[in-house]
Amino acid sequence: MTFLVGNGSGFSGDRVDAPVPVVRSLVARGLPAALFFETLGERTVALAQLERRRDPEAGYEPMLERLLEPILLDCHRHRIPILGNFGAANPPAAARLIARLAARLGLPGLRVAIVEGDDVMGRIALDQLPVHEADGSLDMRTARLIAANAYIGAEPLAAALAAGADVVVAGRTSDPALAIAPLMHHFGWGPDDWQALAIGAACGHLLECGSQVTGGVFWDPGFKDIPDPANIGFPIAEVTAEGGLTITKPEGTGGIVDLRTVKEQLLYELHDPARYITPDVVLDITGCHLEQAGPDRVAVHGLRGHARPETLKVTACFEGSWLGEGEVSVAGPNALARARATADVLLRRLEMRGLPVRARADLIGLASVLDSDAGTLWRGYDGPEPPELRIRLAAEGPDRDAVDQAAREALAMLCCGTAGTGGARWRVTPRILTRSYLVLRERVPTRFTLHSAAELA
Repeated sequence: MTFLVGNGSGFSGDRVDAPVPVVRSLVARGLPAALFFETLGERTVALAQLERRRDPEAGYEPMLERLLEPILLDCHRHRIPILGNFGAANPPAAARLIARLAARLGLPGLRVAIVEGDDVMGRIALDQLPVHEADGSLDMRTARLIAANAYIGAEPLAAALAAGADVVVAGRTSDPALAIAPLMHHFGWGPDDWQALAIGAACGHLLECGSQVTGGVFWDPGFKDIPDPANIGFPIAEVTAEGGLTITKPEGTGGIVDLRTVKEQLLYELHDPARYITPDVVLDITGCHLEQAGPDRVAVHGLRGHARPETLKVTACFEGSWLGEGEVSVAGPNALARARATADVLLRRLEMRGLPVRARADLIGLASVLDSDAGTLWRGYDGPEPPELRIRLAAEGPDRDAVDQAAREALAMLCCGTAGTGGARWRVTPRILTRSYLVLRERVPTRFTLHSAAELA
């Protein structure tokens, strides 16, 4: 029997209408299925923790109601469980929101599971843990901890499904775990069935970023075209008990699933193709080969699994410095000279005022992403005269007021700057530093609780 796994989002802020055609396709095919939402990035939990500090009922995916409202009724009617790490820093509050939504939709008996245990802040002394090799050079001596979350695996999610959950709300899980869990539950995979779990990990890895495997990010007009990009479809995986894995998407949606899109996503964030480490299994794709099995259908073969690691990754987020950004535009004849002069004046102003910030200026549209802090590219540019430019002043430092004052200098250019200057704005945002540690998995116990929507509402 084939089991379908659909994806409804690849990050926090993804398209809220994306899950609808996925669910329609799952329902139309009539096969056992599950739908998962992946909404967390490295810093998303920290931002959610800050929201929870301001409001005890906040701290979960802000678009959660918009994501679930159009599909919750159909998923419940057709026995399609929903899983998501959309609980972020506050899974219980997310579950209560889902319960209120269920009550409004006439589903008071909806069963919601809350998975907890990933939040290890205050439970584990980070300074006693080994630091992930990539983060060893970061200076964290004065940093204040915001959040510390372990990447937990699929077992508590699968257990929640086995207990009858219609919706599983979690915080920080590994991305593949969201797909592995319903497959474990449906096929009865054991936690040490490495070959089967490898199929699940590859399934989750290919689907976790939503439309990246169906043409998003892949799309490069004129070189790598995709049809109907405004209506790009989110992916669906077909998994069989024999180890078959095929990636596809809903009929009638845009985008494309072919060997190129699947290859790009398969290699995404894969530092070692022989050892893609997840909490549930170590995936080896060195023997993998792909087959175009039809239009918008790619079969994945040759995956191998090895025993899971003894440790879990814990990502800790700390309060960093402040980032200030001030922007202003120039347009028309001689725009380049005016933009250069404006940028130089802005940097000079920060020196004159003695503001304790580190700053740089960029000419957006000419040189910004690839330039150095010294502005080497825009200072040395000798190409065609651009019709307009956007000047961006960025300032960073530990003192919010100093950073704010630096960013505000862009506003003064409306009256103190060159001719034809306009469209000024500024803002100040906190910066978050992340550092990853390794902890023995037995030190991160997980659990789930199961509730009816009526009990939670």
